[in-house]
Amino acid sequence: MSITTEGRELTGVDQLTFPQGFRWGAATASYQIEGAAQEDGRSRSIWDTFARTPGKVHLGHTGDVACDHYHRYRDDVALMAQLGLGTYRFSIAWPRIKPDGTGSVNTRGLDFYDKLVDELLTHGIDPMITLYHWDLPQILEDHGGWTSRDTALAFADLAQAVHGRLGDRVNTWTTLNEPWCSAFLGYASGIHAPGREDAQAAYLATHHLLLAHGLATQALRAGGAAEVSLTLNLTRVSPANPADRHDVEAATLIDGLQNRIFLDPVLRGAYPADMLRLFERFRAAGAIRDGDLAVISAPIDLLGINYYQAGLVRAQVGSPGSPVYPGSEGIIDVPQVKPVTAMDWPIDPTGLSDLLLRLTADYPGTPLMITENGAAFIDTVIDGRVRDTDRISYLDGHLRASHEAIQQGADLRGFLAWSLLDNYEWGYGYGQRFGIIHVDYDTQRRTPKDSALWFSDVISRNGLS
Repeated sequence: MSITTEGRELTGVDQLTFPQGFRWGAATASYQIEGAAQEDGRSRSIWDTFARTPGKVHLGHTGDVACDHYHRYRDDVALMAQLGLGTYRFSIAWPRIKPDGTGSVNTRGLDFYDKLVDELLTHGIDPMITLYHWDLPQILEDHGGWTSRDTALAFADLAQAVHGRLGDRVNTWTTLNEPWCSAFLGYASGIHAPGREDAQAAYLATHHLLLAHGLATQALRAGGAAEVSLTLNLTRVSPANPADRHDVEAATLIDGLQNRIFLDPVLRGAYPADMLRLFERFRAAGAIRDGDLAVISAPIDLLGINYYQAGLVRAQVGSPGSPVYPGSEGIIDVPQVKPVTAMDWPIDPTGLSDLLLRLTADYPGTPLMITENGAAFIDTVIDGRVRDTDRISYLDGHLRASHEAIQQGADLRGFLAWSLLDNYEWGYGYGQRFGIIHVDYDTQRRTPKDSALWFSDVISRNGLS
């Protein structure tokens, strides 16, 4: 059977078809879309506090209302169904479930996710739950946050409570989303909540986040979870001059700080030697106790990959390094002459295909899934339509790169667009739009962009022309 697109008849030979059973969908995060910040027993999160700290978030925007998904979830699920999404990845707001961070469960908080899961299943959409997407209860931060081992223990209790309520209907469970951001943006550079600037704290947080993943994995397995995963924001880091030994060493160090510091403990059961030296330098090695790495490296069923841009670095004597990478003195980021998104992020789909193949070679036997990929552009509704051709081009390029990696042996199981909705974009507030569905924040009107309709067509044919 042939199909026609843009006036040209295509045969199966002309199409890039993804493997049978490939999972298509979109992703969101609780603080970015839910709103209802003070309803049904929810306590303050670190992002509620951070957003109210002068100068931290664009125009002082908060997530108090966001996309009002808490009240509009049925309409949003109906939109997902219209687009043909097969998987919806969303996160649990820890302050809704355990307002005190630990202890008793707030059943009203779980009730919301219970209803959301049922609504998804009614429309034939698989729920994929992320247990932590950065909204730590403020009360836990007041007691040390992720610099404290107790927070990892509390997270395992959260995992047990949520799985106990939803595990009979949810198959795929992700422990953490992008622990690198939580540790290094939250505790080293301070540009994310909780806004601390303390290199030692960043390394302590790194280990305790990984321990939290391992302990939650144990709790999920004990509860009978079908599929356990972890999502990391990973990238290709390249030397500006591959023939320069110093540039190569600089790229290796940044690759360690961005990628290997999380990949190796989970998938190899050990920290890389160069990263251990940084733990020691910043007086954080004492947090790594006997038996921790055995917990952290418990087998996972799926590695989630969030990919947005590739990095290019150069060694430069005298450079103070980046505040988000403590220990990166003598290294600078090199501007890349490429098209960029509205976030000024370089667009490079080859970074994704290279990353997928690197993971396949370095960590064989690990099933992969792209759990976030997308871009912010300046979107305008004109006559009820958003003609976001740049976003279509971005997604198309990264899907082609993904297909190429599959052809070369990568075990890639799915692709989730970031994001379903325009939403609260952390420090950028409502100033950046990543959604395939436009949200008018004044009226909460949803308008599927051209990219949503294009993505719906990709899903329906399980591939690209």
